[in-house]
Amino acid sequence: MKIVIAGAGAVGTHLANLLSKEKHDIILIDQDPARLEEPASRLDLLTINISATSIHGLKEAGVGSADLVIAVTSDESRNLAICMLSHSLGAKKTVARINNSEYLDPKYQRYFQEMGIDSLIYPERLAAHEIAASMKMSWVRQSWEFHDGALELIGVKVRSSAQILNRRLKDLGEERLPFHVVAIKRKDRTLIPRGNDMMTEGDLVYFMTTKKHLPLIRSLCGKESYEDVKNITIIGGGKTAVQATLLIPDYMNIKIIEQDEERAKQLTSVVHDRVMVIHGDGRDMRLLVDEDIKNTQAFVALTASAETNILACLAAKRMGVRKTVAMVENLDYVGMAESLDIGTVINKKTITAGHIYQMMLDADVSNLKCLTVSSADVVEFIVGEKSRAAGKEIKDLDLPAGATIGGLVRNGEGILASGATRLESDDSAVVFCIGTEVKKLEKYFK
Repeated sequence: MKIVIAGAGAVGTHLANLLSKEKHDIILIDQDPARLEEPASRLDLLTINISATSIHGLKEAGVGSADLVIAVTSDESRNLAICMLSHSLGAKKTVARINNSEYLDPKYQRYFQEMGIDSLIYPERLAAHEIAASMKMSWVRQSWEFHDGALELIGVKVRSSAQILNRRLKDLGEERLPFHVVAIKRKDRTLIPRGNDMMTEGDLVYFMTTKKHLPLIRSLCGKESYEDVKNITIIGGGKTAVQATLLIPDYMNIKIIEQDEERAKQLTSVVHDRVMVIHGDGRDMRLLVDEDIKNTQAFVALTASAETNILACLAAKRMGVRKTVAMVENLDYVGMAESLDIGTVINKKTITAGHIYQMMLDADVSNLKCLTVSSADVVEFIVGEKSRAAGKEIKDLDLPAGATIGGLVRNGEGILASGATRLESDDSAVVFCIGTEVKKLEKYFK
């Protein structure tokens, strides 16, 4: 696949890094030659120093024969123009990064498609969805719903209080417990477990289950003492924070602490009445005490500094807050944040990459998540009528070693998968895979 990426900033470079590993034909363009030096020296791709809004430049980059053009410069207007021009020149698909959430309204979708823009990516909204989801269960590190909750994937840090530690998974399976352990993150390694594997203290365990069985898993993991989230403190009043306030359930109370006085004043006019905006430094312990941090169940750090977010979450934990979320844009710090037991780590680059990568797959993929701390992906494949998977039991599919089917949705009902589960056409199969296995899985389902 030929892919042109316009914009060699943080998101564009990260995408180029991911996609170049898949052996695609990648062209990275930017008008700043300094931004192209590092990816040119390290990655298997072509870099071109041109203006991406120049028709001559786009022709030089070969957008006319491109399968996908991704415009991720820092300027929304430029991104939209790049996609429109690329479409006119012959590009098959285009994706534009935007900064205006209004454009995501479904009533405008046709309007953008007529202009030649196939998809709009707003990283702040994508991150806000992850934050809002993490608030719904205080005892869970990461969670995702599939088909309105027909299936649930949750990541739980298991401690010494968990009843299911140090027992072989096949022994737990004989008890017909209503979950499937699809992956285990242990220190810096993620594994797809087999029957003889065990969960040990400190593991981040990913369970596939259904909504009605969440209380049982909470009990088995020893998490019943965790208070449900009612009060949330957010430090950093940027776009991600504003989007999160729109998505967090109405029954939760939110405080935003913003250090910039002018920005704090602006926030009061753009957030909901239930959100209290406070001008101050969210790292100030005295301020946190004054703002009743002891009665806060969730602390979310969304400043522009990864270091500040990590340190602020550590401070909040020390003050008794169990649920912490840190936005960590520097990928080098993600592993450190996890090792420090921060809690939920949000990285807009990996979230955005998952959405764009989904467009590149030939199979019918309705959902794809990149798990920030686990170097793994969760993919929802629709079983094609004439695919290799249709009519087969999972154990007979010979899936790659780095992949497992955790569950499927059939006619709106969630079904936990086992080796004897037979797949049918139009089933939605939720697959957990490690590394670059996603592309290898397409052939089973299309």
